[in-house]
Amino acid sequence: MKLFQSELKVMHVLWKEGDMTAKRISDLLKEQVGWNRNTTYTLIKRCIGKGAIERREPNFLCHALIPKEEVQEQELTEMIDRMFDGSVPLLFASLLHHKRLSKDEIEKLKQIVEELG
Repeated sequence: MKLFQSELKVMHVLWKEGDMTAKRISDLLKEQVGWNRNTTYTLIKRCIGKGAIERREPNFLCHALIPKEEVQEQELTEMIDRMFDGSVPLLFASLLHHKRLSKDEIEKLKQIVEELG
């Protein structure tokens, strides 16, 4: 399932806050990004159509059907494929080239790699 950036904003609200009414989502996104109610409702309906959100009654209660981690993994895989020809080592080389790491950060990364290996 491909979610666009605007749809992800709706999903982030649900992932962070849990189930809530469409009106409450609209109020939060108006504060965060300045969207009007119609824009938010249209995006909620798109997410419902894609199977990312379930509408429950009463009061148009919205419930996220897909976990944040699943979407993160899908988006990351797509980005690695598109930007780094599917190469995780190239991704890390690019990240490390642009940010100087402390010794502690380097040690943490080594631990993570060892635990995964």
